[in-house]
Amino acid sequence: MGTSEIIPQEVVESKILFIRGKKVMLDRDLAALYGMRQGH
Repeated sequence: MGTSEIIPQEVVESKILFIRGKKVMLDRDLAALYGMRQGH
């Protein structure tokens, strides 16, 4: 995705997980939202 594109709220919310009462997002999902590769 380019920097000027807006990611729909539903897409972002679908990537948020609740673990031990905290909202978290996996690094692979965050990287995908920004159009980047994971650092492995």
